[in-house]
Amino acid sequence: MRLHLLVAVPVMLACLLLQGLVVAVCLRRYARFRNDWKGAEPLWVDVAMLSVVMLVTLCGNFAQMAVWAGLFLLLGEFTDPWVAIYHSAVNFSTLGYGDIVMSERWRLLGPIEAAHGILMFGVSTAVMTAAVLDVVKNSAARLERKDAT
Repeated sequence: MRLHLLVAVPVMLACLLLQGLVVAVCLRRYARFRNDWKGAEPLWVDVAMLSVVMLVTLCGNFAQMAVWAGLFLLLGEFTDPWVAIYHSAVNFSTLGYGDIVMSERWRLLGPIEAAHGILMFGVSTAVMTAAVLDVVKNSAARLERKDAT
């Protein structure tokens, strides 16, 4: 168990930094874009902004799956990168098919990656929720301004 944690913790920290970077960049760009379109934003702007937030956070999660797949390749669990990525995606998303399993020595890394993955999807969901709430808030403010005139 200690060996698994010694191997998994640096990967989890790297993924946390990656997710933090993705979230920070995404929210800063979102805020800057929102500020540039202050006033009467057309519907397509809201749709585009929300789509970009979804895409960027999803890409961040895919990048983390690739980091975990790289670990599995380094440990010699897989020789085919696509199999390693598939296995990582199944773990990270907590899907858990079980059609491909790692050796007994490293098998505990699967649940560790799953725990990490569900937390990172939670972070992505929180970012998306914040963006949706901002769109709703700005839409309500636009309607209030329109009603006041």
